[in-house]
Amino acid sequence: MKLFLKIKYDGTNYAGYQVQNNAPTIQAELNSALYYLFGCECDVTGCSRTDSGVHAECFCATVQFRDRSYFETQIPLEKIPLALNFRLPDDISVYYVGAVADDFHARYSVISKTYEYKIWNSCFRNPFLKNKAFHLSKPISDIGIENMKAGAEYFCGLHDFTAFMSAGSSVKNTERTVYSCEVFNNNEEITIRISADGFLYNMVRIICGTLLEIGKGSVAPEQIPDIILSKNRQNAGPTLPACGLYLVGVNYPD
Repeated sequence: MKLFLKIKYDGTNYAGYQVQNNAPTIQAELNSALYYLFGCECDVTGCSRTDSGVHAECFCATVQFRDRSYFETQIPLEKIPLALNFRLPDDISVYYVGAVADDFHARYSVISKTYEYKIWNSCFRNPFLKNKAFHLSKPISDIGIENMKAGAEYFCGLHDFTAFMSAGSSVKNTERTVYSCEVFNNNEEITIRISADGFLYNMVRIICGTLLEIGKGSVAPEQIPDIILSKNRQNAGPTLPACGLYLVGVNYPD
């Protein structure tokens, strides 16, 4: 058996999820807290390799004890989150711990993931959203928002998303199925929500950058299919900063 964790974190002060030699990461903090709690080495596997500065409202991970017999811990599962949070920094919180079978994999068992990208669309910066949203100082019109919504629909379905992958990535299979892509506008806050069976490197941030180009009027919604078919990164929009990106949902088989 493995432990299954659900985690929230503010990624501002971290170089992403995965352990790195010379930078603080989410995984390194989890490793430290788990070792303090259980007194033994654990293998922690995350559902995604979020980049530096990316946040998570629902990040999932498994914990495998290297000594398989050690799983029979005297700590009740419902008490483990509080114990871990006592050792974790304030910007990381474990809010659920359960048990899963040995053949469950936090990353490869995923059916779909959902990301949100948050944009503060105002002439004036919002100090409460520093490092929490991308600040776009030129307001997008109502027509621009509607065009963004129309453009978002073209991303849905099975496509080759090479044009929306960072140049230089070495992924061989660049086809992904996007289940939904939606744009929400609440006064000065724009949220783009995307669900898919998987994502290429920087795919969400490039899609969001392309949708913003549509909102600004630089790209027409109807151009999205041609950009997808071109498989050319230069035809898509810019890669938006990491600060606005949140992993908000991870779905597994029942």
